[in-house]
Amino acid sequence: MSECSGHPVPGFDLKRQNILLQEDLRKVLDEVIKKGQFILAENVQELESEIARICGARYGIGVANGSDALYLALLACGVGQGDEVITTPFTFFATAGAIARAGAVPVFSDIDPVTYNLDPVLAASRVTSRTKAILPVHLYGHPADMEPLMQVARANQLKVIEDAAQALGASGQDGPVGNIGDAGCISFFPTKNLGCFGDGGMVVTSDPEIAERVRMLRVHGSRKKYIHEALGCNSRLDEMQAAVLRVKLAHFPSWTERRREIALLYDQLLNSSGLVQKGVIRLPRQLPGCFHVYHQYTLAVGERDRLQQYLKNKGIGSTVYYPLPLHRQEVFRSLGYKEGDFPRAEQAAREVLSLPMFPEMTGEEVDRVVHVICEFWKGEVQC
Repeated sequence: MSECSGHPVPGFDLKRQNILLQEDLRKVLDEVIKKGQFILAENVQELESEIARICGARYGIGVANGSDALYLALLACGVGQGDEVITTPFTFFATAGAIARAGAVPVFSDIDPVTYNLDPVLAASRVTSRTKAILPVHLYGHPADMEPLMQVARANQLKVIEDAAQALGASGQDGPVGNIGDAGCISFFPTKNLGCFGDGGMVVTSDPEIAERVRMLRVHGSRKKYIHEALGCNSRLDEMQAAVLRVKLAHFPSWTERRREIALLYDQLLNSSGLVQKGVIRLPRQLPGCFHVYHQYTLAVGERDRLQQYLKNKGIGSTVYYPLPLHRQEVFRSLGYKEGDFPRAEQAAREVLSLPMFPEMTGEEVDRVVHVICEFWKGEVQC
């Protein structure tokens, strides 16, 4: 690894992408303004079909954000008051928050220590007579181990709702994420692999009944204007955001490939540093038969907090996703969990560190990040 200059490297930089797409984005937004149709119009409908196609699903239903996608998918699958939904404690809050919003109870189960996704064997042991669904998360862009989870679901007549907020375009041995279970949930938050200029989300499914119910629920539980069949909410992906996403969608395959190239370069440089061999850091892995889209490139590091501060001092961005598992969050105290209940999730929360990752990142910047990481352990490794 070559010596690098000391320029800062952001953890994420959307400005570079926006500059490249500036003219196309202005053009489509001007077209939306001229047409004057802003709610559930042409761009939303086209995007719904396009995202469904990526996921291998028959239907896409645009909603206001990824959190609502989870909430509405749960409702559409019949999850309600007092039902139990098995999920991971190591994820963004919205996963379990959506379960609670639906009136159900999040039942946490520990993770696989390699992928950080729900461990299917442990999840199976959490099934009770009150279990209504399983909600796996495809964390950091790596698919969860879906086949054994689907076997558990089929054996117990459970619904499976996939949290694919970080994993659009990823696939496992059973195909693209989002269409393996009964429904999949996508986020278009600006920092996602495909992000809009605000909040946005989508539910994808191949079940026509689930699709129709999500469509109804996103407009206050109404199929016919002013006639309400269920207690839904106002959660619609707007036309401006859909127009932005459709411009970006044309670049999505090349952005995904670039993320994978950056991940490979990180792998090569960090493996050659000696840090991996000494057990100082553990790199993310792509399991056989899986296609990882690297929403994040996440290390496991014993001295995580000290390394992160060192990187910050050197102008290198990094983020901890996530520092406190959900079973230890104050809002879920009433569920009765305690420290030590899910040791793998707790260890991950102490060790994970996501390095800079975005398609416009240069090879020189990757080199700079790894060089600073090696500096932190100077004397222990040869970089």
